[in-house]
Amino acid sequence: MSARLALVALLVRDYDEAIAFFTQALRFELVEDSDRGGGKRWVVVAPPGGGAGLLLARAATDEQRLQIGDQSGGRVFLFLETDEFDAQYAHMRAHGVRFAEEPRHEDYGSVVVFLDLCGNKWDLLQRR
Repeated sequence: MSARLALVALLVRDYDEAIAFFTQALRFELVEDSDRGGGKRWVVVAPPGGGAGLLLARAATDEQRLQIGDQSGGRVFLFLETDEFDAQYAHMRAHGVRFAEEPRHEDYGSVVVFLDLCGNKWDLLQRR
């Protein structure tokens, strides 16, 4: 028997705004965008090369809207690994991604904390 993490739900304000951010600034692929009726859509984006995808879930209640950008209580929430750190960092900067720090080069690799369009913290990471 095998298992894998397939999707992580990420609360967003707007589907199209989130699709634009992830496909342009982070170079993710739009895997699916299906109408579910009543204003709901099933929107999945994923990094090129595989790994778990993100289900972009538009917040539908006041309680959900309060959690946008703070799904992990202010900690780094998601980790985006790359094999081209400098190029990915430059691309993200050119597309207006906000960074919480300057890139660091640690024993385990290169890393920088960035914020997605809603304010969730991520690590961009290239392992040694």
